[in-house]
Parts: sequence; structure tokens; C-alpha cells
Amino acid sequence: MDISTKVAIFKGKRVRKIIYQNEWYFSVVDVVEALTDSNKPRVYWNAMKTRVHASEGIELSTICRQLKLEASDGKKYETDCANTEGVFRIIQSIPSPKAEPFKRWLARVGYERVQEIEDPELATKRTRALYKAKGYSDSWIEKRIRGIAIREELTDEWKHRDVGGDREYAILTAEISQATFGMTPSEYKKFKGLARENLRDHMDDLELIFTMLGEASTTRITRGKNSQGFPKNKQAARQGGTIAGNAKRELEQKSGQRVSTPGNYLKSPQDRSFSPQ
Repeated sequence: MDISTKVAIFKGKRVRKIIYQNEWYFSVVDVVEALTDSNKPRVYWNAMKTRVHASEGIELSTICRQLKLEASDGKKYETDCANTEGVFRIIQSIPSPKAEPFKRWLARVGYERVQEIEDPELATKRTRALYKAKGYSDSWIEKRIRGIAIREELTDEWKHRDVGGDREYAILTAEISQATFGMTPSEYKKFKGLARENLRDHMDDLELIFTMLGEASTTRITRGKNSQGFPKNKQAARQGGTIAGNAKRELEQKSGQRVSTPGNYLKSPQDRSFSPQ
């Protein structure tokens, strides 16, 4: 789970949200679906914009930003998003009895974000509590939290080294994963039978450890070589992943067990035995 991108739940409905310029932005289509139960929320949202413009002369699109959110196919697309104030304005144009409880829910989410800005440790505590409620062990949670920090440290390096946005980050991440596990993240998700789920939330301890090793090694190499630009950082990513990949293969050879399996951490472990080539 990217700590800056989460899915909130309102009465069983998913509402995608993302931090932009230090505040939460929410998917407008998800808000519309949660409040209207429309089976075509995008059509409803487009019709609503037309209706409000015709009756009130207001362009609701102007209070939205196009931000990339993950869709049901696992890919990220530009999506109409609005901050708390913007969503409150949009809700005013939705004739629904569900609006008031949603407003209270939204206010609480916004308040929690303000608390997290003032005390970042609260965000970590909430993340721990979420994983604990799902049945993860304390030791797994520690690794997952540490992995999030290592990932953020790496993306911060890329941000300051003339690497583009999400698309180039995804390519570099795929380089690390390919060199570490012999699979890109999308291939790894298929290997584990995942669709919309977060890959790292379905890794066991060793898979998380080697993921961290690949990304931490990439950060160290990037700094050591002062890599600038996408091509140089791609090379560093491949080298960092190779370090983790070599360590993984050595462990597999010595233990006679695979590190990567189709299994889910929370489910029964699958047979990891194999015959080293």
C-alpha cells in the first residue's frame, strides 16, 4: 500500500483518495456512486455537471483536479478528484438522503489527515491498526512498515534526480523486481492470482525482505554514483535488483525452497520445495 494513496470505505462503498499538495483528494465518481447507488456513476457525474452549469452557471469541473488513481484493471488513470471543500460543494448538487452522514464521514477523514500532518506517527499507527485488524502478525507489519519507508526514500531520490513521474517510477520499479524475482510487478500479481489487490500486502516475510533489499540497494547505488536522469537511474535500478536477486538465488539453493510462491501470506503456506538447477 502506497502510504499516500488509499481506499476509504463508506458504508461498504470504495472511495479512492490520494494526497495532493498535502491534503486528501477524493475520486468524484466514487463519491457519486456512494451517494446515489448509480450503476453508471460516470454518466451520472457528466450529466450532473451539465445540469448544474445550465441551472446555476457553475462549472463543477473547475473545482476538480485530474489525478492518477488505480482503476479496477489495476492500471492508473487520470480521474476527476476534489478536496474536502470541493466534495462538499459537489454533494450539495446531489439530491440524496445519504449526503449528511457522508459529510460527517468526510469531515472526520479530513480531521484525521490534519492530525497526521501535525503528528506523522499517527499515520503509521493507523496503518499498523489496519493491518492488525486484517490478521497480519506484528513481525510482518514491522517489515511492511519498514518497506514503505524504504520505498519512499527511493522515490524521493528519483524525484530529485531528474526522473519523471509515475510512469518512469513504474518502469524503474519493474527493473528492480525483474532483477530480484525474475518478474515485473504485473507478472508477479498474475503469478499470485491477484487483480486489484496490492502485491506487497500479499507477500510473506522473505518476499518483503528481498523487495526491501532490492530497493535499498538501488538507493545506495544511486547515491554512490550520483545517478542523474532516467537512463542512469534505470541502470542503478537493475544493479540494485541484481544484488537482491543474487541473494535470493543463493538462499534458494542453500535451503532447497523457493522464495516466490503463488501463496498469500494470510492463507495456508504452499509447498516451497524445489530442485535447484
